[in-house]
Amino acid sequence: MHFLESEIERRPRDACMFHVIPAPLADTVSYGQGTEQGPAALIAASQQLEAHDGTDVPLRAGIFTTETATSLDLIGQEVTQSLAMGAVPVLLGGEHTVTLGALRAMAAAGDPVGVVQIDAHADLRDTYEGSQLSHACVMRRAVEDLGMPLVQIGVRAISEPELTVRERFKVASFDAADLRSAPLPRDWLPEGFPPRVYLTIDVDGLDPSVIPGTGTPEPGGLGWWQTIDIINQITRACVVVGFDIVELAPIAGSHVSEFAAARLVYNTIGAIRRAKDAAP
Repeated sequence: MHFLESEIERRPRDACMFHVIPAPLADTVSYGQGTEQGPAALIAASQQLEAHDGTDVPLRAGIFTTETATSLDLIGQEVTQSLAMGAVPVLLGGEHTVTLGALRAMAAAGDPVGVVQIDAHADLRDTYEGSQLSHACVMRRAVEDLGMPLVQIGVRAISEPELTVRERFKVASFDAADLRSAPLPRDWLPEGFPPRVYLTIDVDGLDPSVIPGTGTPEPGGLGWWQTIDIINQITRACVVVGFDIVELAPIAGSHVSEFAAARLVYNTIGAIRRAKDAAP
């Protein structure tokens, strides 16, 4: 099954602006289980989306769904192929570790890329449960191993050592507690941040009342419209060259989480396409 297959006119991969890459990795899941089911559930839920996203019809730009990528190397290969075609890779996880496969491909492509992360957790640990490739370490690999600047939005669970890592690597942060009542900032990206950005969205960045189906649902997260406003602002402020939605763990008997995640994917596609159309 392909993303929005019910609505999309099938086109060749090189004729599509967006390439959806299912990546159901779940090798280091440490609490709630089921993220390996996330991509398939999200794609199934996408069949119920309307082609109009509330503003226009993003699928007209072309959305292609690739074969499933089951390792970081395969994820990297798919992302590399998408970039070579001038397309925007859209990675569907799986645990947050899948992001590293995309970021490695971005780094190998040569142009500087910054990372904007929407997440309940900082994911800046060096190791977690004996692995440097844990979902809890993915942003540490980005800033330390790949040298990518990082902005974090919505974090509300962070360890003391991770706070030190934030300072060491000059990670900009807009934590959930700071956003709960104040107006959204006008400038999300610090001075000197790369104009090309990879956006990674852990669904637990949103409040569990919006997406309860995730391994570690932290209370006090971002609301739906708050998240959409943030995404719209980010896509207008820079060039989003790829994005992912990760850590969806479907709940048996409920379609709420996967449908919201599918809508989030499609709305983000729409925001990126409109920002590109509006660029001079």
